[in-house]
Amino acid sequence: MMRKILRFLFPFPTPAAGRLEWVDYAKGICIIFVVMMHSTLGLEAAMGQQGFMHHVVEFAKPFRMPDFFLISGLFLARVIDRDWRSYLDSKVVHFAYFYVLWVTIQFAVKAYGMSATATPAEIAGQYLLAFVQPFGTLWFIYLLPIFFVVTKLARSYKVSPLLVFLSAATLEILPIETGSVVIDEFASRFVYFYVGYVAATQIFTYAEHVQARPVLALAGLVVWGFVNYAFVAMGWSELPFISLALGLIGATAIVTVSALLARIKFVNPIQYIGQNSLVIYLAFFLPMAASRAIIIKQGIITDPGWASVQVTLQGIVYPLIFLWLARKIRVTFLFERPKMFRLKKAPVNAPAAEAKPA
Repeated sequence: MMRKILRFLFPFPTPAAGRLEWVDYAKGICIIFVVMMHSTLGLEAAMGQQGFMHHVVEFAKPFRMPDFFLISGLFLARVIDRDWRSYLDSKVVHFAYFYVLWVTIQFAVKAYGMSATATPAEIAGQYLLAFVQPFGTLWFIYLLPIFFVVTKLARSYKVSPLLVFLSAATLEILPIETGSVVIDEFASRFVYFYVGYVAATQIFTYAEHVQARPVLALAGLVVWGFVNYAFVAMGWSELPFISLALGLIGATAIVTVSALLARIKFVNPIQYIGQNSLVIYLAFFLPMAASRAIIIKQGIITDPGWASVQVTLQGIVYPLIFLWLARKIRVTFLFERPKMFRLKKAPVNAPAAEAKPA
């Protein structure tokens, strides 16, 4: 009965054929944690105090982004052997389009506030800098194409997957802090993306085993929860080797949770959120910032914990409303890449270009 009520209240579309439902759940959990982190820490900084949501954010820190990148690499094996033109179109140009569009939108929103202390030339310089140093919350979109290209290059030049993994793991373990978001985050995150790619078959098989043995999986989750909490509470979660282990184990835990949720098919909103995780990631900054400003100015919610919950919910729900509106008024370019920004496919039987004399 409860399942029928939820389906009536949340009539979300059925996943397309061929989709793995647990992957959508995993994406949904990841993006919820990401929005929660930005909403909570931003609100606490503005209010000058911490709430109960701070502990949830800290608990998720070891695995929040590792799992996001691991899931991003899961289906790469299906397309990595495509020709470079098709590959770059789907894995580089696709994300570059959304980065350029949304960094411009974000910058336009923030430029007004910057104008009080910066000259137009300085503002323009900061905008251009965003194409070298990722701007705000969009660094994930900036970094993914780099991961895709590096992984294809490694495969094209037949670099041993074990060597790539060991190199990526070493980068994560080393205390690399250059100040460059691209370099630092590449070093910290590439190992998880690569594991998602190279161990995809094992991860899919593991998810099937979880769904076949839910009681054992739940017991494992309880143990993991205590271990993760203990390391976070003791302040050891970011130590070398430990951070890598907690990231990989935590990502496995999210796969476990997602596989179980997909098995019972009970929390469909999370699945729908996962299907639209990119939309939420691109657009959550605006409702998050607006709701935070309203809460602080009007004093609607004085408890920082519950205020963080409110900001998180708005950061998740409003981008989905934006998507619905964009489709209704036909401005889908905000969330769907137009054909004019796609690389044209090379002719199948195109003659080879004539060699020109030097």
